[in-house]
Amino acid sequence: MQDHLFSFADQTLTARATGTLWWESEKLLCVSDMHLGKSERIARKHGGLLPPFETQDTLARLGDDILTLNPKTVICLGDSFDDLECLDSLNTANHKRLCALTAGRTWIWIEGNHDAGPVDLGGTHMKHYMRHGIVFRHIAEKTGLPEISGHFHPKARIPTAARGISRKCFLTDKNKIIMPAFGTYTGGLSANHDALSTMMQPDAIAILTGQKAVPFPMQNT
Repeated sequence: MQDHLFSFADQTLTARATGTLWWESEKLLCVSDMHLGKSERIARKHGGLLPPFETQDTLARLGDDILTLNPKTVICLGDSFDDLECLDSLNTANHKRLCALTAGRTWIWIEGNHDAGPVDLGGTHMKHYMRHGIVFRHIAEKTGLPEISGHFHPKARIPTAARGISRKCFLTDKNKIIMPAFGTYTGGLSANHDALSTMMQPDAIAILTGQKAVPFPMQNT
């Protein structure tokens, strides 16, 4: 088993080693912060040049999860594009690839701070979404409801005999799940940063992604 099953709001969820979240009983796949088109946005606004293949890579990895799981519903938790101009800059191949992924299933685009506004790619654009009492939104809020969000790009570092290992991670406690960023060119915020440590409960768990989804007490990362 490469993934990590855990209980949340009386539901069984799976933190996948790939960085997506799978809700088996609902056939629902959740992904956050893909930041498609980031290399194009950096070149456009700052003149810096990065290899322009991150959108292709991000969509290929998402496509692998969709092919494996065949979800009925896909929720993108915001910042799917690095900005809305990146949507217009999608090349033909990536546009077709993304349209093919959305076809034949319920696809929900949650509004992010980078990509507020409608996304003309099929699917439904929403500020937030609720299923079985669990709220899906881009940025965590203090509502008291079980909530799955993204935005912070959490990462955790664990010690090893040779050196520490840093990985993107899920953060989860009784009421919140904060998703890792899925995009190829996305960085991360340390799980012990005040913005995250004050948001999560003391018994929160960090689930590292990579070859295997590995849970650790968040306070030990």
